[in-house]
Amino acid sequence: MTNVRIFVTYKESVFDPQGETITEAIHSLGHDEVKRVQVGKFFDVQVDTNQKDVKETVAEISEQLLVNFNLETYRYEIMEEA
Repeated sequence: MTNVRIFVTYKESVFDPQGETITEAIHSLGHDEVKRVQVGKFFDVQVDTNQKDVKETVAEISEQLLVNFNLETYRYEIMEEA
C-alpha cells in the first residue's frame, strides 16, 4: 500500500476569494509581511500498489473526479509505503 496526499488549489489566474479574505484578516492583525494566502484542499488516498501504477491512479482520480480544470490544478506527494 502507498499513501498519497493530493493537493488541489486554484490556478494562478483564478481569483481566490477565501485566500484574499484571510490575507486581509492577517493584515488587520498587523502582519503586513504576509503577502498572499492560497486556499486549497487535500485528499489522503491509500493505493494498493499491487493493482495499478500509483501515478496512473492519482492522475485518473484527480482528472476525472477531484479537480475542476477550469479553476483548479493539482499536485501530489507520496507520503509513505504502508
